[in-house]
Amino acid sequence: MRGFSIVNFGSGGLILEIRAGDGEPEAAGMATHMRCGRLSSKLSVSNQGRVQVAAVVTQPPSTRGRGRKLLPSAVEQHALHKGFPADRIFSPQKAGEETFLAELKKLKPDLCVTAAYGNILPTKFLNIAPCGTVNVHPSLLPLYRGAAPVQRAVQDGVKVSGVTVAYTVRALDAGPIIAAESHDVDSNIKAPELLRTLFQKGSELLLREMPFILNGTAREKAVDQDHEKATLAPKVAIEESWLSFDQPAEVLHNKVRAFAEWPGTRAKFLLSSSNGVVQTIELKIVTTRVKHLSHDTLPSGGEVSLLGDALVVPCGGEGSDGTCLEILQLQPPAKKVMSARDFCNGLRGQKLLKDINGTRLPSAHMAA
Repeated sequence: MRGFSIVNFGSGGLILEIRAGDGEPEAAGMATHMRCGRLSSKLSVSNQGRVQVAAVVTQPPSTRGRGRKLLPSAVEQHALHKGFPADRIFSPQKAGEETFLAELKKLKPDLCVTAAYGNILPTKFLNIAPCGTVNVHPSLLPLYRGAAPVQRAVQDGVKVSGVTVAYTVRALDAGPIIAAESHDVDSNIKAPELLRTLFQKGSELLLREMPFILNGTAREKAVDQDHEKATLAPKVAIEESWLSFDQPAEVLHNKVRAFAEWPGTRAKFLLSSSNGVVQTIELKIVTTRVKHLSHDTLPSGGEVSLLGDALVVPCGGEGSDGTCLEILQLQPPAKKVMSARDFCNGLRGQKLLKDINGTRLPSAHMAA
């Protein structure tokens, strides 16, 4: 039986590893490699023969870390660590580079698989693999097309999300859907954890559909997207990291969850000492929850109080009467992440107040 060659595309933190061993095709699912390790699941294509990774394509090296060194992506590092040949790891600036396309054609791949690759794939590329290019996208397409589907879904407070395996076309995340699977979203889950869960589901979904993709029947059953129902999930900007306490607590809580990995969320407060000295402090807000309090238990005068294990911040906005944001974990400047109680223990009698005048309004993402 003939084998199939697959080209894997991944971002700096996502990888799909397919390997053959003990006479049985196996695969490791997509995972945020640098943060949650590797997910493993078996690829059952016994009627199709052995699957082989022809190449790995990832983002170019970038400068990062304290020393701002030029380092390869996590995908490239992982592939090298697993013994993948260096000459079959590609990191073009653009997927349309002639040299890259020529090298890819020489490998004669049957299928290309992308997962958060981040570059536009030109028609010249899409025409190379006879089985096409399929994308594993962590949303229920056509909802949340774009660079940040999980972050934007969490920011919007959705109760149900999911993952889609679809054919790649020139338009952004607009190809025919091969399969999709929904997933209930917990109101306190953060975007990185949800992303891991959705890509695990996406990996399993891809593996189930792989025989049909390779024999061509997936093309016949794939369903066109309803483009009129499409919404966009644009890349998150660092300016969006500020919290404004004149918004409802639920909006702020969703924002903290959505931007947990990057860029994080920040807020300005005032520290008032017993001698009347007031100074501004900027805190990174790490973990929160929404709390409903009666009027007689609400902190007064803009004061932020420790109740139980949380700092309680009264919030504004329509429909937010009696609703507060509870801050469970935070990070002061130049310090490690700590609990709200540990932070308050270090205030040494100073009062923490909302900095209403210093509030920066966040940028809202636009859905279309």
